Amino acid sequence: MGIILKQSLNNTIVTYIGFAIGAVNTLFLYTNFMQPNNYGLIQVILSVSAVLMPILAFGVPNSLVKFYSSFKNDSSQDGFLTLMLLLPLVLIIPIGILSYFANEAIGNLLSKENDIVRDYVWHIFFVGMAMAYFEVFYAWARIRMKSMFGNFMKEIFCRIAQTILLMLLWLKIIDIEFFINGLVGCYLVRTIIMKFYAYQLRKPKLNFNFPENWGSIVKYSALIILGGSTAIVLMEVDKVMLNNFLKIENVAYYAVAGFIASTIAVPSRAMHQITYPLTATYLNDKNKSALKELYQKSSLTLFIISGLLFLLILLNLSELYELLPEKYSGGFMIVFWIGLAKVYDSLLGNNNSILFNSDYYRSILFFGVLLAFLAIAFNLWLIPTYGIDGAAIASFTAFFIYNTLKLAYVKAKFKIVPFTNETLKVFTLLVVVGILFSTFTLPFHPIINIAVKSLLMIILYLGILYRFKISDDVYGFLNNYLRR
Repeated sequence: MGIILKQSLNNTIVTYIGFAIGAVNTLFLYTNFMQPNNYGLIQVILSVSAVLMPILAFGVPNSLVKFYSSFKNDSSQDGFLTLMLLLPLVLIIPIGILSYFANEAIGNLLSKENDIVRDYVWHIFFVGMAMAYFEVFYAWARIRMKSMFGNFMKEIFCRIAQTILLMLLWLKIIDIEFFINGLVGCYLVRTIIMKFYAYQLRKPKLNFNFPENWGSIVKYSALIILGGSTAIVLMEVDKVMLNNFLKIENVAYYAVAGFIASTIAVPSRAMHQITYPLTATYLNDKNKSALKELYQKSSLTLFIISGLLFLLILLNLSELYELLPEKYSGGFMIVFWIGLAKVYDSLLGNNNSILFNSDYYRSILFFGVLLAFLAIAFNLWLIPTYGIDGAAIASFTAFFIYNTLKLAYVKAKFKIVPFTNETLKVFTLLVVVGILFSTFTLPFHPIINIAVKSLLMIILYLGILYRFKISDDVYGFLNNYLRR
């Protein structure tokens, strides 16, 4: 876990810098510099693009990680990488043609409740395509165990661009149309930069002598489309469907609350950049003991971090909302339900990596597709009844069922679970800390209250973890830090 912890920490730092910039954008700049209907429009464009992305990527990012280590010489690697470069075009070209000829019909479908969305079909396509190839080149870097730059481009680059665009919008140098076009351009430029970086690490020579098992690779990639689409649908379908039932400004309100909760997932995202290729290696080498250790340690570490973040957010939420425009401040239940889903997701450690890199990926895709339909059904049922809170409940329910199925499946096939005695200890600690600080209030400015309460919670939480050595990795990290 040494390399995992080191690179995960580096990625976590980068990711949190990105989230800090995103927080400024989401909580302060978008909410003050842009009308809620325009902010809602941008969220719809990005959410629909994100849903489209795994389809256009054709499962290539997953296939790169799963199969690359099985090719041992340059010639076979070049053939494999050439196949990976060309495969997304199988769907990008026909979907692009469809978008051209059915532009009006697609626009009408997306603008049933909000006519403002009608004219942005092409924006959605180009952002989705850029996202798809970015993930391809990002995976290209990750198979070389180089995730830092890709993580920077993913988490920081476009957020800085949004900050600049928002400032230009506020200064009235640009209008909202230029802003949206500039945002599309940002995603395209990001992909081009990532391509050059990936080629620096391993520049392929075009080799159309594809691997002998190319059929299996294509089949795996095609099936992974379903898996990737499922995960994205579960994360983004709520905002897409809110657009079809409620006024588009509600998408903006939901996005702000969802962003606050999504902070919990940052450590998980950072750690997965390195655990994913390691999981693939352990599975290819049939190293079950190393796989079990990775599974349990990644679960415990992420639970420790995500659980603390969940408490910090919930117990400081009222003070945080005092800093936002009043119309954005009604999202407590959204933060709670989405945050709880993120904690459960973190608790599963590298479960997702195990499933998608194993021979059992076909079966689990069935659950994913089933749950995607259930997520849509939950949203259809709950949004008309409970509004934006209904979308959050629908997302939690779908994620809970989906993750429970994945947990049970790994246990059945690999005879391993992510939980240990330490998991229960951390859960107990979280409950105790939550109860102690649930009524803790200070009569100062919200920022001072947040800072003081958070500091006290962190000191108590980490102090108990360190004193009782609940996690070897966390203890080792804290011990090294304290000895400096």
